[in-house]
Amino acid sequence: MAQRRAILSRTTLTVALALLAPLSLSACGSSTGSSGGADTLRVMDYYADQPDKGIYAKVLDACGQQNGVAIKREAVAGPSLIPKVLQQASSRTLPDVLMLDNPDLQQIAASGALAPLSDFGLKADGYAKGVVDASTYKGKLYGLQPVTNTLGLFYNKDMLDKAGVKPPTTWAELKSAAQELTSGKRYGIAFAAPATYEGTWQFLPFMWSNGGDEKDIATPRTAQALQLWVDLVKDGSASKSVVSWAQADANDQFAAGNAAMMVNGPWQFPILDKKTSLHYGVVPIPVPKAGGTPVVPLGGETWTVPQTGNAKRQAKAAKVVACLNSDKNQLSLAQQRQTVPTKTALMDKFAAQQPRMKAFTDQVRNARARTGELGKDWPKAATKIYTAIQTALTQGATPAKALKQAQDG
Repeated sequence: MAQRRAILSRTTLTVALALLAPLSLSACGSSTGSSGGADTLRVMDYYADQPDKGIYAKVLDACGQQNGVAIKREAVAGPSLIPKVLQQASSRTLPDVLMLDNPDLQQIAASGALAPLSDFGLKADGYAKGVVDASTYKGKLYGLQPVTNTLGLFYNKDMLDKAGVKPPTTWAELKSAAQELTSGKRYGIAFAAPATYEGTWQFLPFMWSNGGDEKDIATPRTAQALQLWVDLVKDGSASKSVVSWAQADANDQFAAGNAAMMVNGPWQFPILDKKTSLHYGVVPIPVPKAGGTPVVPLGGETWTVPQTGNAKRQAKAAKVVACLNSDKNQLSLAQQRQTVPTKTALMDKFAAQQPRMKAFTDQVRNARARTGELGKDWPKAATKIYTAIQTALTQGATPAKALKQAQDG
């Protein structure tokens, strides 16, 4: 759910950042909201709903106690986080510890509102490369992310068994399986392709796994990936409604038995588990050819230390961020929140303990940060990608033409 909230909030961030630079300059070097002693730290995140709210309350309090500080936490609704950050930067009341959705970090760091974690001796040694890329801006580490998530291919075990179909591993197998599983009102596969960042997020595994690149989407590699989605819709294996579905809608279709497979993430487990008659499994996203490696996007949140101007409190805040990222807390948070620990040395142990997270864990090792190449310019590329998807799926343009139009603006 955090993934969906974050995607929805990013439009607000893109618009508001035009105002952030001058605001954050006044936030650096002084603070009224975090002045005084270091006995209590203010923490802000967007885990406002249960069970995440309770899970983070417990671990934050424990980390505070471990470092001799009390935690005063503010959990705001996802879309409200960035406006709140902007307001607090303007009024010099930034919290001592700030959680950000990982694609937002580079834009906030560019404003000068965050402190490099190297100032406090923190490093990201042993973390998955994509995770480090997401929390790095101009060569400096600004955040540490304890857990992450990504996408996988969910499948209905009963439907595939009855049809004698094995979970697909390649694009050819995916098309064949989706066609075979399509029957009556049931589609072979569901995915989300709306005109939002969520549509781009769902498309990235197919684009990146085929060698597509966000710097220039008007390439044969990306066109081949988009052609796959066009073919699935055109032959009736996927509903034409995918152009308006969010990930929650695709999940609803899968849970109701209206789709035999779907592209989605582990945050859907709690919803699917409530339907006891549903027997499902998850495999990695199919790749263009056998033997290929799926390249998926990274989700999840990173924890930062804002520039409050209070050195003592910042030092304590950095210790709390480090505590959140301890081996013990990474494993605990991953288990409780259906996410993946970000330290590679923990992944095998975690996957052994949580078998249904294996597909996601295996993919995270080679996953990419959405901001890894373009940094704060990622939203522009993401907009071009979902625009091209919509043009190809709704207007009948060839993938090559749709991508060229979007790339050229």
